[in-house]
Amino acid sequence: MKTYIVKAGDVKREWYVVDAAGQNLGRLATQIANVLRGKHKPIYTPWLDTGDFVIVVNAGKVTVTGNKLIDKRYYRYSGYPGGLTSTNLSKMLTEHPERVIEEAVRGMMPKNKLGKAMIKKLKVYAAPTHPHAAQQPKPLTINE
Repeated sequence: MKTYIVKAGDVKREWYVVDAAGQNLGRLATQIANVLRGKHKPIYTPWLDTGDFVIVVNAGKVTVTGNKLIDKRYYRYSGYPGGLTSTNLSKMLTEHPERVIEEAVRGMMPKNKLGKAMIKKLKVYAAPTHPHAAQQPKPLTINE
């Protein structure tokens, strides 16, 4: 018997669409990260990008538990002295709801070039519509 090693040309990429309305942020981000990495496929290889594309709609309607709306902070640093700014989750959800899901998923991806390539396959939209209808995405159910 020989072990099958997948090559980059053998990977078939699918498109999935996820409705984030009413979903818990952490559980949603975990499932999205698994699909982006390709861990749901039998040909998963840690050193190769075998994942699929994921479209997330209704990003502003994601839910969190506990006091995270007030206590959870997002930090940015401009590079200048005194340039550290922070915002809480509730303000981020009203101003930039796409960034909340992007940051949650980015934290679950590998911290290298491969992780940066994988995160590019994530498309997040605050509205219930998206411009990727030509790719014919399949619905991805999360709570199963």
